[in-house]
Amino acid sequence: MKEKHRCAWAESDPLLMAYHDEEWGVPEYDGRALWEMLMLEGFQAGLSWLTILRKREAFREAFRNFNPEAVAKFGEKEIERLLANPGIIRSRAKIVATIEGARIYLAIQKSGEDFSKWVWGMAGDKPILNTTGTVLAKTELSETMSAALKKRGFKFVGPVIVYAWMQATGIVNDHSQGCFRRRVSQ
Repeated sequence: MKEKHRCAWAESDPLLMAYHDEEWGVPEYDGRALWEMLMLEGFQAGLSWLTILRKREAFREAFRNFNPEAVAKFGEKEIERLLANPGIIRSRAKIVATIEGARIYLAIQKSGEDFSKWVWGMAGDKPILNTTGTVLAKTELSETMSAALKKRGFKFVGPVIVYAWMQATGIVNDHSQGCFRRRVSQ
């Protein structure tokens, strides 16, 4: 049986392998799912993605399956509950940013804009294939998206975090040349 060749970063752990093989780089067009991943990328800041993957189900439970309508209603009582939850990253700043991010997401939707269309519109409405031969930390587009997200009020959306989010959600296809997912994710 021929072994699958995947991106090197995904080879070290079975959870990373499954995430890479099934999710990473697959174009995501659902606005709520894009928002969820943006919030998780914010929690990842300063940590490894594997840490977030191991805690993802606890995050989903804690944040009501990342239902923006529910999260937007969180107040101090919920913040304290989240700060006491050992299953998630217990950073007040990141928790508050997620709650505010839900409110911003809902405001965008309420204004008649679609979050997914807004995000994908900045990318030219189709996945971008990285042809540089190297995995980048940020790009001009991630800087543009970061600035647009910050202008709306989102936090933990610097250009490096945004680029990781773009990779995860398939806005950019950063699978390595020999990776079996490179063509599949276009």
